[in-house]
Amino acid sequence: MTFDIVIVNYNNRDDLAACLESLTAARPQRLARVIVVDNASTDGSAEYVAAHRPDVELIRQDHNSGFAAANNVGIRRATAPLVLLLNSDTIVPAGALDGLVERLEATDATAAGPRLVDGEGLPEVSFGPMLSPWGEALQRLRVRLAARRSPLARRYIARLTGRERFVDWVSGGCLLVRRQAALDAGLLDERYFLYEEDVDFCAALRARGGRILFTPRVTVVHLRGRSVRRAGPPSTFHYDRSHVAFYEKHLPGWAPLLRWWLKVRGRSVR
Repeated sequence: MTFDIVIVNYNNRDDLAACLESLTAARPQRLARVIVVDNASTDGSAEYVAAHRPDVELIRQDHNSGFAAANNVGIRRATAPLVLLLNSDTIVPAGALDGLVERLEATDATAAGPRLVDGEGLPEVSFGPMLSPWGEALQRLRVRLAARRSPLARRYIARLTGRERFVDWVSGGCLLVRRQAALDAGLLDERYFLYEEDVDFCAALRARGGRILFTPRVTVVHLRGRSVRRAGPPSTFHYDRSHVAFYEKHLPGWAPLLRWWLKVRGRSVR
């Protein structure tokens, strides 16, 4: 099957240019088209794409609608059977995306994500359990271990990210999904401006019987959080807001406790 790529961008011109160059350097065989949804950038991102990338379809937003909403714009514009949601701060090696399509088809997964590594080649923990107090505790431990330089921590993370498996969610930094399944699931929930939208989206796919595949047979470079740092207002606010929204939707019994905890820490979300 062929796939379209949707890249949401906000004030990330240089990384976007590098991402698009990586796709051009070794164009995936199954790639139909690349769609860039620009969230009203002020750094010349849209102008760069319009002037230098005639091979890319550009959608200019008149305001920063957030990550989930902008991805939905791209998914609706896409027409290929598969859609890849790709962060603008990624570099895609030759053969990676065709390999991701092959793994999705081979396992009959609904969505799939690759192993993500940072600029030094160190793996991220780009998948995890469904969000809950216990799942979050486990995920935070894994992320902290991934940030450590000790041989023991690195061996553990290498083992963790070295096995293909079905998981509750994979990172929206590079997420391949069957387009019709995405539409049937209602696309990404636009109440999430930034953060948690990928966990929620995968939960919606799983609720309809879909399976989410993490595969280390494919590796994509993720330059960790550059697009987040340019996303406008402080990202801590967006994380807290999305965190509360997720709990109110999926774990309403825990939501008041989360709100209390944030208030105690001086991070009340209205």
